[in-house]
Amino acid sequence: MLIRSKNVWYADGFRPADLVISEGKIEAVYPYGKGEGKLCQPDEVRDYGTLRILPGFIDIHTHGAYGYDTNDGDPEGLKMWARRLPEEGVTAFLPTTVTDKHEVLLNAASSVKEALASDDTGAEILGLHLEGPFFDAGHKGAQPQKALRPASIEEFRQLQEASGNAIRYLSLAPEQDEDFRLTRYCASMDIRVSIGHSGADFDTALMAVANGVTCETHVFNGMPPFHHREPGLAGAALRIRDIYGEIICDCLHVHPDVLNIYFRSKGPDKCIMISDSLRCKKAETGAVFAFGGQQIHLDETGQARLSDGTIAGSTLSMNMGLKNLVEICGISFDAAIRSCTSNPAAFLGISDRKGVLQAGHDADIVVLDEEYRVVGTYCMGRDY
Repeated sequence: MLIRSKNVWYADGFRPADLVISEGKIEAVYPYGKGEGKLCQPDEVRDYGTLRILPGFIDIHTHGAYGYDTNDGDPEGLKMWARRLPEEGVTAFLPTTVTDKHEVLLNAASSVKEALASDDTGAEILGLHLEGPFFDAGHKGAQPQKALRPASIEEFRQLQEASGNAIRYLSLAPEQDEDFRLTRYCASMDIRVSIGHSGADFDTALMAVANGVTCETHVFNGMPPFHHREPGLAGAALRIRDIYGEIICDCLHVHPDVLNIYFRSKGPDKCIMISDSLRCKKAETGAVFAFGGQQIHLDETGQARLSDGTIAGSTLSMNMGLKNLVEICGISFDAAIRSCTSNPAAFLGISDRKGVLQAGHDADIVVLDEEYRVVGTYCMGRDY
């Protein structure tokens, strides 16, 4: 199969090109109109004219959508979610837990193992993101306080075993990880560790990074606000050049101008756009759902909140996050697209096969129109 457009994103710009797809990979890239007859037949050509062809989006922090939540621990629900994510251009993701009882998290981990063992298609499940339960109660956000607990290597091992070693990413509060033991353990196992839902000060953040932390979870949310005499975690996210930072780009969790400041300060290669989406994504305003044993509802702005008004995760679609960054926040298209493609791929250590449109990489592709609507998505070369 050949996919072509006069606006294909590669080498940091939109250029006319032909992408030849074979066996789930980008087999070759040719100048526009030059790929026919090379590795495919004329009837296998899909010409998208001037529509934008981009690498598929990678969402490393998403709890659920379409009525499903990772903590449900239902492999069939997880696979349904994976099949629908291409609707927003997502071709790979990390289903993400929320703080809960050990038994609930074990079941969630087991469901990921089972889903990974199936031959179902859709967005690729890259593993599991364990968000919590090792968080600080003072900065829990929508995390259920009753289930928060100190970090435990033994509990983590049990969850990792249940997942079939699928946990790729852990968000924790360093002040709940005595002597950074779990952080060092995960780093030694090539599992990414991120600071989240934490009141740690700047110096603690520095020590956490020195012990293996490589990211901050939804920067500015679940942490003290930035202060010029107490920079804290927000200041660490801005100051420490070597670590990544996830950020929710719905323009509700973080003001558009703060998103602009963050992207300009952090640079184009360390910002990671996330949806932090919940099961209520695509639901009607006023809908009520469970989240970590708590009740959440969608308010009139489309924002998910607890009954006490606390802001919860989002209902953001990744293609709209890209639009927000470029059209509202004034972020360059280069930095914006990196944040949902090559940066998360590099963070997870899979940039050898995902995140860019390049020969030898997975044929994970999204086609957008001028309004950032998804016209087509290809996961490993399969059309959705």
